[in-house]
Amino acid sequence: MKKIILTLICLTSGLLYNFFAANSIKNDPVITPHRVLEIDLIYANPNNAAINLPEETILSLGISGHQKLVKENKIPESKPLTVIDFSLPSSEKRMWIIDVVSGLVLHYGYVSHGRNSGDLMAKRFSNVSSSYMSSLGFYLTAETYQGKHGYSLRLDGLEPGFNDKARERAIVIHGADYAKEEFIQTTGRLGRSLGCPALPSEEAKEVIDLIKENSLLFIYAKDARYLDESPILNT
Repeated sequence: MKKIILTLICLTSGLLYNFFAANSIKNDPVITPHRVLEIDLIYANPNNAAINLPEETILSLGISGHQKLVKENKIPESKPLTVIDFSLPSSEKRMWIIDVVSGLVLHYGYVSHGRNSGDLMAKRFSNVSSSYMSSLGFYLTAETYQGKHGYSLRLDGLEPGFNDKARERAIVIHGADYAKEEFIQTTGRLGRSLGCPALPSEEAKEVIDLIKENSLLFIYAKDARYLDESPILNT
């Protein structure tokens, strides 16, 4: 009889705990459950089968940063996540725009790095004006404008010491003829920018409209200092 009573007490306690826990999350405006983008969702999506997806480690870092910033209410939950992998040569497609709801890759294409970051490979990075180097880390996409490269997208770096001078340096997403695949066929690599992630000119408008206004961009490279000291990845 004592065992039966103890069992009933345990079951009742568990049910009451679950009830109150569920209602506290539902009713407390501060504790808000967020959708979690799972890597498996991206790799398992059949529509991504023909795409060379980012390495799992790189994608994990991008998703980790996305979820952290969503929980801090710094980015909208449903906006796409853009990943650029500068550990790949510019002769390869190394930019992915991912729908965080379905895991579908919305865009997969070429992107240029900064002139002083390297030739075929981006090896050096800077947050300094007139360095003409790319900057690593997480960015928030901002407003569009018409500039010398046509329709362009401003970026705000979210990581002090690594990319927070992006707006000051005029690091933006724009189209460029030197970012086209035809340029690779002539020189063996894409042309280089003054630090901007430049896209093939015919793709720029579509991409910019897809990610403008408060979506997250993550630019990765195998850079020990960034990976060890990133304010977002090492919180």
